[in-house]
Amino acid sequence: MTIPSGRSRTRFLVVVLALAALTVAGSVSVVTRTTNAQAAMGTLAAAVEDEGVDCAVSGLPDLGSLPTNAKLPDPFKKLNGTTITARSDWRCRRAEIKELAEKFVFGEKPAKPATVTGTVSNSTVTVNVAHNGRSSTFSARVELPSGTGPFPAVVVVGGFGADTATIKAAGAAVISYDPLAVGREGTPRTNKQGAFYSIYGSSSSTGLLAAWGWGVSRIIDVIEQSDGRILKADAMGVTGCSRYGKGAFAIGVFDQRIALTMPIESGSAGVPIFRGIPGEGAQSLSSAYGEQPWLGDAFGSFTGSPNRLPVDTHEMVAMVAPRGLFIMDNPHIANLGPRSASVAALGGAEVYQALGAGDNITYWSDVQDGSHCANRPEWRTPLQNNIRKFLLKTGNEPGVIRISSRALGRLADWRDWPTPVLADGPTTPPPTTPPPTTPPPTTPPPTTPPPTTPPPTTPPPTGGCAATVSVNQWTGGFVATVRVSAGTAPVNGWTVTMTLPSGASITSIWSANRSGSTGTVQFTNVAYNGAIAAGQSTEFGYQGSGTGAGMTPTCSTG
Repeated sequence: MTIPSGRSRTRFLVVVLALAALTVAGSVSVVTRTTNAQAAMGTLAAAVEDEGVDCAVSGLPDLGSLPTNAKLPDPFKKLNGTTITARSDWRCRRAEIKELAEKFVFGEKPAKPATVTGTVSNSTVTVNVAHNGRSSTFSARVELPSGTGPFPAVVVVGGFGADTATIKAAGAAVISYDPLAVGREGTPRTNKQGAFYSIYGSSSSTGLLAAWGWGVSRIIDVIEQSDGRILKADAMGVTGCSRYGKGAFAIGVFDQRIALTMPIESGSAGVPIFRGIPGEGAQSLSSAYGEQPWLGDAFGSFTGSPNRLPVDTHEMVAMVAPRGLFIMDNPHIANLGPRSASVAALGGAEVYQALGAGDNITYWSDVQDGSHCANRPEWRTPLQNNIRKFLLKTGNEPGVIRISSRALGRLADWRDWPTPVLADGPTTPPPTTPPPTTPPPTTPPPTTPPPTTPPPTTPPPTGGCAATVSVNQWTGGFVATVRVSAGTAPVNGWTVTMTLPSGASITSIWSANRSGSTGTVQFTNVAYNGAIAAGQSTEFGYQGSGTGAGMTPTCSTG
């Protein structure tokens, strides 16, 4: 069921109806749909990587002068404290948000290097880069659909994103991009590796997500320089899931030539608002920052204090506007932060609406339970619709917001700013009866969802270490978050031993090493979290199949 939200003046709102009317496959869904007189706006990608490169950005705050603000920053308020009044103002306001995102979250994504060359064939795109006396090379595999080119194309980050069969059946090519060739995981922040860091140095403060985005931008450079017989540079999409969903999101945020951005279940460091992650029980910011150098080095100052960030991910959603954005999420795994992701989508959608492009954003978490990164049937039709609209340019289906009640975020809880009416271009009058600004849920969500298995509250021992575990359980799987605490003396290296229930198996892990996947498993620290000061703690976690109930961890040092 969908609910029309009016014309361009009407804000994106989540409308809560009678529960029985919105029950889908046994779960309650919250659904809204946009209609917009300017449906064609934003269906074309920009002609350049960064339209705001000529904007004079000044007044960026310093790290030491950042105030604490529990509310989401106002995406419409410029650094000088004034609010934009026209749609034409967004270009340079976006440039300000980009500078904030680079300085405090991702690290700098450099502009096009001095020399970019390469080739495009039916099977491969090769990229050769030279800059400041350094060079690097990488390539990506191409799969063409049936028919005669040139074809639009979707970059699939890590070969792991939206259903490639559906993409090719819709008439778009698939470019399988290996991001690890450009920014390798498993490296320390002081010695980053890959094609990006061969150019800009292994100690670059730029994180992997921005580096991965730089790599896709260079692929687009090569396609632009080709003869255009195989791939269309002005009809590019990107998709990825999990950590590659984080990458797909960053790629679409920073390159305005991407016509359609499609992150899937991106989790912490992806779409979910940073401010919401601590209260949702998602993977902690310190864990996401420490697991891999995905985020820029500067973000390390905010892992315990996201309220000091002068930018948040709702503004990065807005940076994609007015281009196509299709966010796919999983409400059944709290570790992914789906409630915080829905808030990011709703906050960014306010900018889409103000720009007259509300039809160009879709957020969809109303899906049945299933494994992480599974191809879900609920997403097939909107995927086809978005490809037709933004890549093939043969469709005009409006964007849809479908948020599962299992992970319903309330934008009203997170903002204290209004959405302005922006001048420029054709406008439509507001509805005669304005909608409420706060859609109350039937039952307000708790600030912090309690874990299925609460950790004991006993303090750590006088010496050595102690471990507690909390479990978020769903049908067929769980996420365990383990806290390791030092006693009255510091710890330098720790081992946690835990016996998994019968039939349970570990499928992924972060911030720790493990000895196995089933039965009795020993978890040991990684390089960045082995040293714990007296009275302090660190966390690691893992996702598993089966049930995680009844696990009792023990901790030893050394």
